[in-house]
Amino acid sequence: MSYPKLNARHIQNLSSATTLEPHWGYADRAIPCTNDAGSCAYLDVVYSAHDRGMLYTGVLWSSIGGILLIWALIRLLHEPNISLSLIAPRLAGIRKLRVSFAVLSRKFLLPDAAHMVFGRTTRIQVFILAALAGYLLIFSFVGITYNTWVTPVSNMDGVYNTRSSIGPWSDRIGVLAYALTPLSVMLSSRESFLSLVTGLPYQTFNFLHRWLGYIIFVQSSLHTIGWCIVELRLYQPQPSVGIEWVTQTYMVWGIVAMILLLLIFALSTPWGIRLTGYETFRKLHYVLAMVYIGACWGHWKQLKCFLLPSLIFWFLDRGARFIRTGVLHYHPGEESGMLGFKSIEATVVCFVDENHGDVIRLEMENIQDTWNIGQHYYLCFPKISMWQSHPFTPLNAPVIAKGQVKHSYILRAKKGETKRIADLASNGRLTTPVILTGAYGESITKNLAPNTNIVCVAGGTGITYVLPVLLGLAQQPPSPNRKLDLIWVIKHASNTQWIQEELDLLRTVRKDMNLKIRIFATRDPSSQASSKESTLPVKNDDEKDMKSSQSSPSADICDSELDVPIKLGGGSADRSRHPDLQKLITEFLDDTIGGPTTIFASGPGSMLSDLRDIVATCNSASKVWSGQEKFDVSLVYDDRLEW
Repeated sequence: MSYPKLNARHIQNLSSATTLEPHWGYADRAIPCTNDAGSCAYLDVVYSAHDRGMLYTGVLWSSIGGILLIWALIRLLHEPNISLSLIAPRLAGIRKLRVSFAVLSRKFLLPDAAHMVFGRTTRIQVFILAALAGYLLIFSFVGITYNTWVTPVSNMDGVYNTRSSIGPWSDRIGVLAYALTPLSVMLSSRESFLSLVTGLPYQTFNFLHRWLGYIIFVQSSLHTIGWCIVELRLYQPQPSVGIEWVTQTYMVWGIVAMILLLLIFALSTPWGIRLTGYETFRKLHYVLAMVYIGACWGHWKQLKCFLLPSLIFWFLDRGARFIRTGVLHYHPGEESGMLGFKSIEATVVCFVDENHGDVIRLEMENIQDTWNIGQHYYLCFPKISMWQSHPFTPLNAPVIAKGQVKHSYILRAKKGETKRIADLASNGRLTTPVILTGAYGESITKNLAPNTNIVCVAGGTGITYVLPVLLGLAQQPPSPNRKLDLIWVIKHASNTQWIQEELDLLRTVRKDMNLKIRIFATRDPSSQASSKESTLPVKNDDEKDMKSSQSSPSADICDSELDVPIKLGGGSADRSRHPDLQKLITEFLDDTIGGPTTIFASGPGSMLSDLRDIVATCNSASKVWSGQEKFDVSLVYDDRLEW
């Protein structure tokens, strides 16, 4: 009986084999083993360790699938976010338990983890990463018999191989690295299957994608080092065994895969991204990742069961992006455009700021369905570059008027593509074509109860994330039990011109909405107040706040168009010029009549970190259990890494 040639590394005597025993993800084993006793014992360990490793990968993916299934069922059966006091008594106990647990987890898992290691990310993200890393650490070692076998080299007297469990262990972590590849691709997808199941926006998974990539890099490195020790040191005679091993086709592909993975790792570090620029990094990341998966296939095609889904997920993501863009821009019957597809003309307005970068406002209209509040679009400017797109959140509420939906965006033009857009406006070009892709993300207001109090906190252009929340509520009947607050931190009072129209609208309805607007200009010196207070009248309900502030180091002015007080900073560089968010939010909660509170936030990372700590301290599971819903405080924030 003849058998296909097996790789020499498996040290099996095929001429005397009566059968080949299949092993999923590995080379078939020749039965019976006619090698020396030590080699046969070593092969027993190799194949049993591999089989257990494949079982552990099955357990890993079954666990992930089970968690996602349970999550999807909970979302499907989850009742709307109604106040505890408004639901049936028989359901109140279950609901109270669930809300109290959510409050408790928020208190301990919402704050940032160690900044020096993980950056600005929450403890819950690090907890999930630790759980996954713990599983991988345990199952990288269990199920392997650890021993050493000294076996003679055939036809060479006095020459011995040292066979050890380094080989089976190296194979195990290599299998786990392959098994994690499809998960890494899923975590990076913009058209995310995970978002569809969990309801979490795709950017939520960026942290896990990055750190899972680090884990795969470590696993692959250890796999490579382990087999280099075996083949270049423990097997004899050298260097002939080592040369024969490294020149095999599967090993050449393994070396290529490791080089590609090293490049991916180096370019994904903060240093690498700064060196290449974000757009270059992103495109290199796409290309290198796909070539890496191909090299892994060439290295060990028996594990293509993990590589094929990775490629499928990647191509589905790219295809879905293309379809989304096509749907938004397909307008048959219009005069211009190719095959019914055309870009959208956007009006550009530039607000000059020489110190911090100009701010651009884009206005456009398109025939399409409305988006959900909190979602964002990727904008491509073909006149500048067809190969770049950036995520921006519409600052207006999604409304269809005369068959079209209006988009309004503001973006700061510091350098790169946005700077070139500002240059277009300064050169007299008032319009530019735009290609949209989206909308991405989840609705951030769909589960708000009628008595949920809302605080909107924004820094600079982060106002685009929170402003639609208020504009959307302005279109609904007012809720008498709801309290609203807008806290906007800007550098200069003149920055309110960015959203003058929207602020005017909120000013007219703020009394009906029970809305308080507070704007803080941190770079305007308080000395400006003395020259403006005499000419700018105070007309709103916050007059008492302005009077009390005049005794503090900073002062207020009132914008004559907005009729809203703007608190001025000291103009210095220290942190005291910024509002005390802890104090503002605590006072807001103290003034609420009842009901939970949701804080919507977008701005610099330091501000979001502060808010996570503040919200965590405001939550109290015991008080919520006793019926005090005001201590149920949640935070919804814009956590896009590309923002």
